[in-house]
Amino acid sequence: MTGSQTSFRLGYVPGVTPAKWARIWQERSPRIPLDLIQVTAAEAVGLVRSHQADAALLRLPIDRTGLHAIPLYVETTVVVIPKDHVVTAVEEVTTEDLADELMLHPLDDVLDWERPPGRLIDERPATTADAIALVAAGTGLVVVPQSLARLHHRRDLTFRPLVDAPESGVALSWPEEETTELMEQFIGIVRGRTANTSRGPAKPTASKPTAGKRQTGAGKQTGSGKQAGGGKQQAGSGKRQAGDGRRRKPRR
Repeated sequence: MTGSQTSFRLGYVPGVTPAKWARIWQERSPRIPLDLIQVTAAEAVGLVRSHQADAALLRLPIDRTGLHAIPLYVETTVVVIPKDHVVTAVEEVTTEDLADELMLHPLDDVLDWERPPGRLIDERPATTADAIALVAAGTGLVVVPQSLARLHHRRDLTFRPLVDAPESGVALSWPEEETTELMEQFIGIVRGRTANTSRGPAKPTASKPTAGKRQTGAGKQTGSGKQAGGGKQQAGSGKRQAGDGRRRKPRR
């Protein structure tokens, strides 16, 4: 791709909401469309490697061979439960609390663990959406990143943070061979740079996202997440409340 390309194609996986970044892009580059392409978590890396997209907002971990990746934030992990479940009596849950629960493990699970806690149901649902529908039917419980619990929200279900489970990191990834001017522009947007901020070369990192960093201006949503120092967000009762579940990476 060169600086003369007529659009910028951005892939994104379920649960990631690029709307605010897309709005900033439109304000700064009204003559260059930002084409949004929704893909599954499993398809995202291939989309970038095959140049069907210029970049993608995807979930870590990934095989980074031939790819840049800038970690953006880490989501809170939650357990999805019926509203009348006994777990709703507490603000947070541990894996030990779920030891006797029947648990669903969808085939498209994005959490980096060998197996969820509890007593796993042998038949695995094809998708997270299918698993959440089964939770509503009383079949079992499922553990997912908080954004997916919100994406597949049902009136008869709720969720609670699972404090000792793996977390899902979201990153911006693009091909390693070149970083175009438009790519630099989008990097600046997700990092919260203003339109007048000078742009230097992108410096991707291979390190995993960590907790407790200052949030960037882009991509914030109203609600709670994990805040500076890795501690729990306080809200009246002193216990962490449900929100958008994002922890931000530092600006670079």
